Amino acid sequence: MSLFSKPIKNLDDLFVHTLQDIYYAENQIVKNLPTMAEKAEEPDLKAAFQHHLTETEGHVQRLERVFQMHGQPVKGVTCQAMDGILAEAKEIISDCDDPEVRDAAMLSAAQAVEHYEITRYGSLIAYAIQLGRPDCAAVLKQTLDEEKSADQKLTRIAEKEVNQHAA
Repeated sequence: MSLFSKPIKNLDDLFVHTLQDIYYAENQIVKNLPTMAEKAEEPDLKAAFQHHLTETEGHVQRLERVFQMHGQPVKGVTCQAMDGILAEAKEIISDCDDPEVRDAAMLSAAQAVEHYEITRYGSLIAYAIQLGRPDCAAVLKQTLDEEKSADQKLTRIAEKEVNQHAA
């Protein structure tokens, strides 16, 4: 237990904590995606980052709705995993002098973010269903579907363009 969070005693506490975790993470992504879009050289990658920024802003709004539906205040808790993924991404991106290699690094970092989000939303949906909250699960499922789609899009861009240019 961290200094500023309450103990997790049951599945409902875990559900709320995980909501707070992904809420923080999504807000960090909103802060970082504009820089990635700006630095991307490959037009499809730049467009994917810009599109996902808009989606991610919607994810934040959906999470706020789930907090309200569940009768909880909207707040985040520091997500050390997301902070670590983003710090690593910034470090490797700053080490890339070649813009095509930097695109490959940013794409890989973006997929690490997507995979983290996919795990969190999958868990949240399972918790919501177990807690008898299919309404919350349905809202979270919309975001999970978008995260999976974003990951697939990044894979296509990597395989068809970015990785070939970086080679």
